[in-house]
Amino acid sequence: MLGSTSRYRRELLTRLRIPFSVTAPDVDETPAPGESPRELALRLALAKAKAVAALHPEAVVIGSDQVADLAGQPLGKPGEHDRAVQQLRQMRGQTVIFQTALAVVCLATNFEQVDLAEVKVVFRDLSDDEIENYLQAEKPYDCAGSAKSEGLGIALLESIDNDDPTALVGLPLIRTARLLRQAGVKLL
Repeated sequence: MLGSTSRYRRELLTRLRIPFSVTAPDVDETPAPGESPRELALRLALAKAKAVAALHPEAVVIGSDQVADLAGQPLGKPGEHDRAVQQLRQMRGQTVIFQTALAVVCLATNFEQVDLAEVKVVFRDLSDDEIENYLQAEKPYDCAGSAKSEGLGIALLESIDNDDPTALVGLPLIRTARLLRQAGVKLL
């Protein structure tokens, strides 16, 4: 079961060819005072998995969250155009770590594991026109840090460094597969 409202995570999970349903977790995503982007992503991924597991105690539940980390400051989903412009202006010419956390929980078996993929992304020194053209084309207002590398957003970047190629999109499938196997889910 996927505890997420993200269409990106839903699309990624279908790659594993396992049956699953989706339940929206009821979790407040407000950062705690002094909470680092890494801590925030891990806390929210686990909270989402636990919230859905409480409703479906027999299910193996996947929760995930992604936070863009710009020099220790969390950048979440912009929600609207002006905030996306602001985020991309902050990130131009900078290295941003996308913290993609994953939790797998099954209450019936007392299984609970978390993992984190850190994706180092170097943004080009973007012009205001490039930012505006990108936002008009992609409208990535539901993506942490306003960037969608799986589309035109790849043109915003100098480089991506990670060990799990789907982590930047929102669900690190290598780690997901490992945790699902540990929880007893047969994948192949």
